[in-house]
Amino acid sequence: MDIEVFVNFRDKIVKNVSKVIVGKDEVIELVTVAFICGGHILLEDVPGLGKTMLVRAFAKTIGCDFKRIQFTPDLLPSDLTGINFYNQKTGDFQFKPGPIFTNILLADEINRATPRTQSALLEAMQERQVTVDGVTRKLPEPFMVLATQNPVESFGTFPLPEAQLDRFFMRIKVGYPTREEEIEIVNRNKKLDLTEDLESVVNIEEINYVRSAYNEVRISKEVMDYLLDIVEKTRNIDVVQLGVSPRGTIALFKASQAYAVINGRDYIIPEDVKKMAPYVLNHRVILKGLSRDRNIYSFINSILDTVKVPVEEV
Repeated sequence: MDIEVFVNFRDKIVKNVSKVIVGKDEVIELVTVAFICGGHILLEDVPGLGKTMLVRAFAKTIGCDFKRIQFTPDLLPSDLTGINFYNQKTGDFQFKPGPIFTNILLADEINRATPRTQSALLEAMQERQVTVDGVTRKLPEPFMVLATQNPVESFGTFPLPEAQLDRFFMRIKVGYPTREEEIEIVNRNKKLDLTEDLESVVNIEEINYVRSAYNEVRISKEVMDYLLDIVEKTRNIDVVQLGVSPRGTIALFKASQAYAVINGRDYIIPEDVKKMAPYVLNHRVILKGLSRDRNIYSFINSILDTVKVPVEEV
């Protein structure tokens, strides 16, 4: 495994996307980790923080096809997957692919669509395929869904069910910029489309390599026990109604592998697990009763503070 390829892959993406997105290097790095692992991301934050621009800039940076779907209550599953229509010239039915047949799909305000339409994404996100009128069609590779939702708006929205939330690899909050970053944002936004001049900085060979070779990153028994201790802790606390599923355990392991290798290591250390855990686990835990109002990120961090970290023997 060539670790330098991973480090350069991370550096090139962060540097290029940062030409458009100010002060969000960590978020860009997290998106890169999810992309390497073949995972999907839920960007949950208030409007106007650059979520759509971030996704568009990332797609241009890696040279992949990008499509955006605005989710609304009247959106139908066929509007995502495509339809079979009758071609009068040929006298036969033909399939017209929907916007889901792309590499990077931005599902904007996903919680505004009905559960029926939201469920149309489930097969695509998990199986990398869609089924229309009994015919299953594979989606192009790479395929990644980046969905956005506004956490403070409830009118006209349909909350994502736990089954769909669990299919997202990470849930990330973009966050407000600092004062200095906001000044830079204002100065940069003299152009209507900041992503217009962005060019691809990685090729398909690099993408295929990092998405397959990251699995070679090793983990010791002590660090694996630490990872499992964190997951089991989310299932054994009284205030927890729903703990992390085995799918979440796998996601945390994969994220730790990718994060380790883009930081120049072919082995996982506890800090990798601790860094990835809040983003990979926060949407997989449901708290009971009054505890629901508790900040889930602080709850995950409180678990990390109580689980014993393995110390390397010198």
